[in-house]
Amino acid sequence: MQRLVVLGGGESGVGTAILGKKQGYDVFVSDFGRIKDNYREVLKKYEIKWEDETHTESLILYADVVMKSPGIPEKAPIVKKLLEKGIPVISEIEFAIQFTNAKTIGITGSNGKTTTTMLTYHLLKEGGLNVGLGGNIGKSFAWQVAEENYDCYVLELSSFQLDGNINYRPDIAIITNISPDHLDRYDYKYENYIASKFRITMNQTENDYLIYDADDEAITEWFKKNKTNAQLIPFSLTKTFENGAFIKNDTMDIIINNEEFEMKTGEVSLEGKHNMKNAMAATSVAQLMKIRKETIRESLSNFQGVEHRLEKVLKIQNVQYINDSKATNVNATFFALDSMTVPTVWIVGGVDKGNDYAELMSLVREKVKAIICLGVDNKKIIDAFGNVVDMMVEVDNMRDAVITAKHLAEKGDAVLLSPACASFDLFQNYEDRGNQFKAAVKNL
Repeated sequence: MQRLVVLGGGESGVGTAILGKKQGYDVFVSDFGRIKDNYREVLKKYEIKWEDETHTESLILYADVVMKSPGIPEKAPIVKKLLEKGIPVISEIEFAIQFTNAKTIGITGSNGKTTTTMLTYHLLKEGGLNVGLGGNIGKSFAWQVAEENYDCYVLELSSFQLDGNINYRPDIAIITNISPDHLDRYDYKYENYIASKFRITMNQTENDYLIYDADDEAITEWFKKNKTNAQLIPFSLTKTFENGAFIKNDTMDIIINNEEFEMKTGEVSLEGKHNMKNAMAATSVAQLMKIRKETIRESLSNFQGVEHRLEKVLKIQNVQYINDSKATNVNATFFALDSMTVPTVWIVGGVDKGNDYAELMSLVREKVKAIICLGVDNKKIIDAFGNVVDMMVEVDNMRDAVITAKHLAEKGDAVLLSPACASFDLFQNYEDRGNQFKAAVKNL
């Protein structure tokens, strides 16, 4: 009997353990932190052996294969020891894919991947396909492979998940864009992070498709030096293609294998240029999967968007409050500020991942009337924008941030929470941060 050790007892870890048990592995789960009560109950129910708040080396180092949760870095001592012994350390996706014949659509990118994943899932589900949603979002892919029977899956894949990719081959891959993020995990080398994203296409064949942003500098540069076997479907806001997706005369136009789909951009429910890109990527998948054009149009016009991503919360005294807590890097905040059409009070700050705020400068000059710094250490933000806006305030909790914003905003303005930073200094995660913002707005 092969021994499967699972490092990390969260959603992907527990899902992998269940699938491993079902496939006849001797399974052991080890988490250096505390496993949440709901996951403990599941492990007990499935009679899976586990430990938490420690890694017992004698129980881990004789594994045949190890599934490492994406949050655990390769530099972790236990992972180093496993690799030194030559024991394969793989991702949940890599483990689970061998036990399903379902088609997969793999979606990665620094920004836009959640919206693109949710929209792609929405288009395929509304089109009548038997489709699952997983990866970095929702229920664990491995768990679904163990207990469901979907014909295809839409998977959101982070660079950390792709790092454990050895044989996984998506039938359709999407790279939404690439900008510096998580560089602390990649020896602060941007090229390592870019290479990690492109692992999504490394096993693709000429029967597979890679959909990508042809306006993106990092992607364009990669193609100059590397190639993939997949059929390429580019999308762009500025170029046009014989085979690809583009915007022409306020119309989204997608031509794939001589099949054309057109829709007025104003009829798409998502707003902002970046969302047109997400819509082009998702619609390209729907066309490849032969969804009816009428269904695609309806689905694009009724899609609700993703929570904590440019989410309109309330309009109070003619001031629109917008929750973009999911913007945890500068590039995401760039998109948010770019889509603002009225004077904006901007709430920004948190744990900085080596941010360079310079690229936001022209947008801040043009759109932002006041900045509220919500973080433990706001020095970089103050240094960057102190001379650019008339008003800058520091706060250390969400309630004060929202009350201050209310005082600074006038009729017709917007208040935008778009932190450009991780949330761990004052909040549990970006969801907690966004939920606290929404609660504070509703209490005004």
